[in-house]
Amino acid sequence: MERAVLYDGPMEHFHARAARGAGKAAGTAGRDAPLRESLRTEALRFPGCRRISLSRAEFEDFDDRIEYWDARTETAWVVADKYGVHEGTSRRLPHLAERIASVRGTPIVSYGSVTLLVRDEAGEPRRAMEADETLYLHPTRSATPKKSLVIGENDFPDVVLEVAYTTDVRPGKLLLYEAWGFPELWVIVPPEGASPRRPAGVTIHRLEDGRYRSAPTSGAFPGWTAGEIYDGMTEPTPTDATYRVLERIGRTLGAREGTGPADDPLSRVLLAEGHSEGRAQELAAAAQSLLQVRDVAVSPAFPERAAALTDVSRDAVMAAAYACADEADFWRRVGASGRQVR
Repeated sequence: MERAVLYDGPMEHFHARAARGAGKAAGTAGRDAPLRESLRTEALRFPGCRRISLSRAEFEDFDDRIEYWDARTETAWVVADKYGVHEGTSRRLPHLAERIASVRGTPIVSYGSVTLLVRDEAGEPRRAMEADETLYLHPTRSATPKKSLVIGENDFPDVVLEVAYTTDVRPGKLLLYEAWGFPELWVIVPPEGASPRRPAGVTIHRLEDGRYRSAPTSGAFPGWTAGEIYDGMTEPTPTDATYRVLERIGRTLGAREGTGPADDPLSRVLLAEGHSEGRAQELAAAAQSLLQVRDVAVSPAFPERAAALTDVSRDAVMAAAYACADEADFWRRVGASGRQVR
């Protein structure tokens, strides 16, 4: 993971530097050589937001969503129009990530709309920005946020998502993410927020040599294309095609890390249940064949009772099929416990 080290100097010389951390492939943000970017924060713009006065004391107790806040100027930008589309779109990403995680076999954690916080030398809030969604692919070995994601203290998420519905991140938030060194940013324009100048879709920004470059696929989720991400996040419910994509990405990650569905607790249970069900059906078919060879009448409902053989040994099933007088006697002999009846 990338860990940011912030130079919190004058506004006209606002820098960020990222140092290499664990768990990231070469080529992402956070190389051995320092990456430094200058940014005039007074030139930042936040379309779709309204500017309000907000002191540091007020910021601490402010409950509304803040796009960006600066303690020096005591100003904040908040979303002017609040619609469910914005939050609803962003919350779909964790559900897709959960499916990928179950196939990979290890958890992927979302921290949702977390506040990204810069502190001054005295430890007081200096600047803040709110992400729409954040994903950590290796939460157990990352310094993840507690309440806020503190720049310089917490590891960067592998992916940050911004929803551009009534807002536009390009002249403001995108520049800050780049300056701070976040390795990968996805920006989605949902169908409801599309326009001729800003069509619907997903743009993947990957940090290379301190600059964001648009990429056709994710670096954090190898092979996951911008189009596939957009489809998965805008479908009313995931389609079979999307589930196949999620399985593909999960298996790609698992192959890289030596894990798979059997390493995921829930998937492991489901796999075991599926194995047990298949075994019980196979035993029921074998017993039915033997009974028919012995000219013992078997009802059409016999296969439907296969689940009763889940915990019965093969020897007990076959012994009961050889010895029983009729179908009812067979089921009595196998018994619920699976012990062979003599």
